[in-house]
Amino acid sequence: MQKKLLTLAVAGALAAPGLAQAQVEVYGLLGVTFGKWKYGDGTGGAQPSKSMWDVASNASNIGVRARESLGGGLTGWAQVETNASMERSNNIAHTSNFASRNSAVGLEGSFGNVFAGQWVTPWTDLDALWSVGTVSVWGPSAAIIGRRETTGSAPNPNCANNFSGNGGSPLPAGLATLTTTAQPTCESAEGLGGVGHPFFRRISNSIFYYTPVFAGAQVKLAYQTNQDKSTITVGPGGVADPSMYSASVTWSGMGGRARVGAALDGHKDFTNVGKTDTGWKLSGGFNFGVADIGASYETMTYKTATSDCDAKQYVLAFAIPIGQGAIRGAYAIAKDIEGAYTGAQTTAFTATGSCGAVPTVAAPSNDNGAKQYNIGYDHRLSKRTQVGVGFAKIVNDPGAIFTWSGAPTTQAGQSVNPPAGSDPQSFFVSIIHRF
Repeated sequence: MQKKLLTLAVAGALAAPGLAQAQVEVYGLLGVTFGKWKYGDGTGGAQPSKSMWDVASNASNIGVRARESLGGGLTGWAQVETNASMERSNNIAHTSNFASRNSAVGLEGSFGNVFAGQWVTPWTDLDALWSVGTVSVWGPSAAIIGRRETTGSAPNPNCANNFSGNGGSPLPAGLATLTTTAQPTCESAEGLGGVGHPFFRRISNSIFYYTPVFAGAQVKLAYQTNQDKSTITVGPGGVADPSMYSASVTWSGMGGRARVGAALDGHKDFTNVGKTDTGWKLSGGFNFGVADIGASYETMTYKTATSDCDAKQYVLAFAIPIGQGAIRGAYAIAKDIEGAYTGAQTTAFTATGSCGAVPTVAAPSNDNGAKQYNIGYDHRLSKRTQVGVGFAKIVNDPGAIFTWSGAPTTQAGQSVNPPAGSDPQSFFVSIIHRF
């Protein structure tokens, strides 16, 4: 990525010769797509299909980095990065909270890099090893790979999207007569409960450590603190004390042509108090020259009150260079969540059903997997500017609601989460500029 480097003298350097200088770097990625979108019929004809045109902001961002040499091989650094919303829906403002993306302060030296703040996890970082097949942002990363949003996003015992949460939580359909107490909503894409939360995530209130690169290998570690610890007993699990860790090891060699990595995560008290959800992931790729191939496999285990619920996703991606561009494509599968649960999710409601099924009065199907495929071509007009064209589609099972971040509103004209079983798809053209 081309970046404009502004070298600024530290204020005191003008008066005190010999003091270090700070380098301040302004960078960004601004991109939009224009496309024809369609949502398919929901399961059982619950919602009719819908087609419309849309302009979407492709994870656009802008940031500032500062680095200062402290002597003895030690460097101090800081970064603030924020979303740059290039569009807003007609009825829902897409805001850009300051420092909403990777933002931290750290020290780097021969020992490695240690920093604190908000950053993507080592698990999430592995996507760079395989995701060569995406044009614009309409690909498997953060849509199929790393995500399980069929039954609620990131449930936490202290949050409104977990049925075991303190004081009650939102009710499943058909149980509106029960009394609940309002709770904080800890994720923007709140679901109805059950199990399943994304392992692909950016964590705040966290500390990170990256080792130096030895013979192409590097270890990354992250720990999210237990700042949301409660003093209130929640069901049989006791007092909620949520925290998480993420770790990865990666290797690249043969001039960067070969790459491989593995990650391990643990999310304590996310689904149920006293239990830790776990996951592991293996990713990699190889550039053959005539084609660059990437692949990833991941499995996640969510701990309900009485059982384990297992989710698996995998993907194959490719890029075939042609002139100043490449044909890119990917195919990904999210398997049905395996397992069943029976247990008290609140003091007033007992859930019995399949893992991955949103609790309702009538036990729903556990047919909650999905497939995603995309194909397209992107062309670099320069090192900074590229254009692309492509097609992408997610085929949801009857109980699934997978979609892409940044998708337009669905049949109801409000939420971006499609009705269960509705298949989002897009023909699009894109333009991206980096600086």
